[in-house]
Amino acid sequence: MTKRLTEVAKKAGVSEATVSRVLNGRDGVSEATRTAVLTALDVLGYERPTKLRGERARLVGLVLPELQNPIFPALAEVVTGTLAQRGYTPALCARTIGGVSEMDYVEMLLDHQVSGVIFAGGSYALADARHDHYRRLTDRGLPVVLVNAGVDELGFPRVSTDDAVAVEQAYGHLRSLGHERIGMVLGPEGHVPSRRKLDAMIQAAGWDEGDTECVERSSFSMEGARVAATKLVERGVTGIICASDVLALGTIRAARRLGRSVPADVSVVGFDDSAFMTCTDPPLTTVRQPIETMGQAAVDLLVTQIEGVGVLQDELLFEPELVVRGSTAPAPGR
Repeated sequence: MTKRLTEVAKKAGVSEATVSRVLNGRDGVSEATRTAVLTALDVLGYERPTKLRGERARLVGLVLPELQNPIFPALAEVVTGTLAQRGYTPALCARTIGGVSEMDYVEMLLDHQVSGVIFAGGSYALADARHDHYRRLTDRGLPVVLVNAGVDELGFPRVSTDDAVAVEQAYGHLRSLGHERIGMVLGPEGHVPSRRKLDAMIQAAGWDEGDTECVERSSFSMEGARVAATKLVERGVTGIICASDVLALGTIRAARRLGRSVPADVSVVGFDDSAFMTCTDPPLTTVRQPIETMGQAAVDLLVTQIEGVGVLQDELLFEPELVVRGSTAPAPGR
């Protein structure tokens, strides 16, 4: 008990006596101090006293699929900073291979009486994945916001990059450079944002629904992209649009292993504009997601729900921006 008081007091920046007063429900403590103590208790993983468990903490979960892709740490930085400005404490939950699952994180966050959860790149974006843990949040009436497209039936507010505009920008850029045989490296079959990008490409390029010769699927890894892109390059594709910057880097690797030059023989366009894409060889042409604006909007949507002001069920679409660098050039022979 003494150790707990000491740790909580240090975390909250108050005295042990103040922590004791809060935990015992005594008067003489300001609401701000009381909130700080309870938040520190939640962050440190201690259970609240029984009489305080009915109250939700000013703790918000941010659940990410990984931290290796630079776009997710960038989003985390925006969301955690914005939450802190709004008086909430972020709890960052990043999944790892063979580690804690998204479902397990949801259970942990529920145990800690969080005020809400923001998800990015989770199972909600995969049509064939399990979604039971999201329904648990719905049953609890817990505020939730999803970043980027997910399956429609979950009914959570969403903050998304406009995939159709992203593809239009990338395709238009490659066509302006004279590329006629343009392909795509996308995520798995049931990945909703990839599905949206493919639908947009079908419209922009006038493809038939069943024409998949210029489309390859991959896990969101460089090695998976290398395998997928190799098939496209061998089929004579000279311009490739990728569903992420990581896939684009794998595509560049594939072209080089086949003895092709990027961009002289094959032009590559990524998606995200994550950190260090200016430092790759060549610097990557990519479609930039407005991460800062989207992260702030996600927090605003969540706080609006928490405060009971209202729930916006519509999806907010944010326009991306094409950033032209050195991985695209005129088509061979132009």
